[in-house]
Amino acid sequence: MRKSFTVVAVMAGLMLGATVLRDAVPITAAQSTGTTTPAAVAPLREDGARLQNEQNTIDIVRTYEPGLVLVNTEQRTTTQDPYGMFFGGGGAQEQVQTGLGSGFFVNDNGDILTNAHVVTNESTGGPADRITVQLMNSDAKYDAQVLGVAPQYDLALLRAPKLPKGAIKPIPLANSDELAVGQKAVAMGAPFGFDFSVTEGIVSSTNRRIPIGITGGITQNAIQTDAAVNPGNSGGPLLDSRGRVIGINTQIISPAGAASGTGQSAGVGFAIPINVAKNLLPRLQAAKGGVVYAPRIGIAPALAVQDRSGQYVPVSFGLSALTESARQQLKLPGKGLLVGEVTPGLPAAAAGLRGGTRTQTIGGGRVLLGGDVITAANGQPVDSVEDLQAALVNGREGDQIRLKVVRDGQAREVTVTLTAASFVQEPAR
Repeated sequence: MRKSFTVVAVMAGLMLGATVLRDAVPITAAQSTGTTTPAAVAPLREDGARLQNEQNTIDIVRTYEPGLVLVNTEQRTTTQDPYGMFFGGGGAQEQVQTGLGSGFFVNDNGDILTNAHVVTNESTGGPADRITVQLMNSDAKYDAQVLGVAPQYDLALLRAPKLPKGAIKPIPLANSDELAVGQKAVAMGAPFGFDFSVTEGIVSSTNRRIPIGITGGITQNAIQTDAAVNPGNSGGPLLDSRGRVIGINTQIISPAGAASGTGQSAGVGFAIPINVAKNLLPRLQAAKGGVVYAPRIGIAPALAVQDRSGQYVPVSFGLSALTESARQQLKLPGKGLLVGEVTPGLPAAAAGLRGGTRTQTIGGGRVLLGGDVITAANGQPVDSVEDLQAALVNGREGDQIRLKVVRDGQAREVTVTLTAASFVQEPAR
């Protein structure tokens, strides 16, 4: 997202710098008065000079940039004017805050994939008051509606009903499971509001685990790229050398942004793998403007800490957060997610997972003891709620999750099958 800002000073500074540099280069007498006639130089044939990679990038842009969409938002807020009563005003003023992100067509119906944070009202968590989309080489803006939003994945699906059919240009979707580190990556979007911009780099990592999402976000595998990604690129596509979408640009690492308040590319950007979006598309299309949640199996963690009011609040971290002496005292493994409660009617209960049976306070916290300890999911270590969620995040109804469990000191394997109930209820906070 990008808030309105001014770039005139930056552009002017660049132009002045170029002028100073040019004027500072001296011309010697030998250079200005030489009589030697220069040899004729054949004109440069630009088409022949293009590298294969350059031509490939040009072809990608020409073919698929028409599938890029600018996403504009408006958010109306009302503020009280403390001086209004003294000057005949009503004391309240309405302000319109605008934002800009990116998106792209994913099918012939005109469905537009973007980030959830691009179209979300930060204050209420609901959609922005108005969402419009704009196409390449056109100043027209079309009102768009949210078909579905998945805030935990930072994904949203839009549709603008009045878009001309001929203007819809879907970009083909790749298989992000086949990505290789070092392959080409082309990012499209509107960095800092410079619409329909293109940058190029490589895939720096295919398996970078970072927290993604705006409400109850989940640690997920993301694509890391050094293609320049900045505010305004959010929701735009990351493409491979065949022009297929491999990811949705979503986050950047910005040390400069920590000081300035405005994120800036530092050469480390992240994209949501397109396979995550492909898995969610049917649910987003069927959401009827509602929220799509990550699957859950129906457990609550056993560890809790006291808040300021003295209430115990469950925490997501696992047993490694306890001291070694505490684990020995409680006879618990060194790592793992201790199950506190199991929700009836959800997959964990159907698989026979067991929750805690007795409570013990320790170090200002509380532990529900007697439950199973989940140590791995689908072969990946589990030591927190986030670790378990990462194993579930791409799950679909009918998928089986293999859990390694320690019960009463004995290791066992439990298979949990995701059901329709895993997807329709809001996750526990």
